[in-house]
Formats: sequence, structure tokens, C-alpha cells
Amino acid sequence: MINDGERRQGEPVNLRPRIEVFDTVEKRRRWKPEEKQALLRDAQQLGNSISSVARKYGVSPSQVFNWRKQFQKGGIVAVRANDEVVPAAHHKAALSRIRELERQLGKKTMEAEILKEAIQIAREKKLLSRAQLQKAEDISNHVAGYDCRH
Repeated sequence: MINDGERRQGEPVNLRPRIEVFDTVEKRRRWKPEEKQALLRDAQQLGNSISSVARKYGVSPSQVFNWRKQFQKGGIVAVRANDEVVPAAHHKAALSRIRELERQLGKKTMEAEILKEAIQIAREKKLLSRAQLQKAEDISNHVAGYDCRH
């Protein structure tokens, strides 16, 4: 009999470890930050060890130790900077959004410069057109004022 934590009166204790056979390939389990924190709180309870809590939740003890280290490190960094700790995924998404906005800003800046140049060119042409028109008017006024009968 394999010892699975239950023992009936008068039965000998079998100290062989319980063996579990996995017949399917499972995907890696993703733990939410809230779940990790709950697991770490459970491990901090009096009488609980990281290893016992890891077994209870079906996680490797080294994984729980890593989570604890990350949690402590993140907490220290947040306290030192007097900032809120944000998940790395949120940080990565924010950086991606910043890059996109900077790209769009650069594009709009170029468009604004092109429009300024176009306005300047249009003004120069308009001034030339006005100057040419004024010159033509002056010539026609001069010709009209000139009496051909003399």
C-alpha cells in the first residue's frame, strides 16, 4: 500500500513516496499575481514551510522560492523609489505604446514642416503674381494715359 497521508488503525506505515504518472503533455501553468501572493501568504503562516505549501499547490519548491525572492525584490524597489510596483507585462506594453506615439509624433512633425514650406512657397508665388499683375496694370495705365494722337 502506498502512503497517501491516510492510515487506518492497525495498518503498517508504508514510507514509499507516492508516485504520480502523467499520461498527457500539459501546458505550462500560468499563475496570476494574486495566486502567487496567496500561496506566499500561506507559506508565511506559522507551522507552514515553503516545501509543504509547494506540495499542497503542486508547485516546485524552487519556484515558490523564486516567487518569494521576486516579490521581496519588487517590494524593495518600490519602497526605494516610492513608486507602485507594476507587472513587467504592463511595463512592456507601456514602452511599446510610447514608441508608437513617438513614431506618430515624428510623422506629424514632418507633415507640419512640409505644410509650412508649402505655405511659404504659395505666399512667394502669390507675391510674385501680385507684383507681376501690378506691373502689368502700371503698363496698361501708362499706355492708356498716353495719347497716341500726339
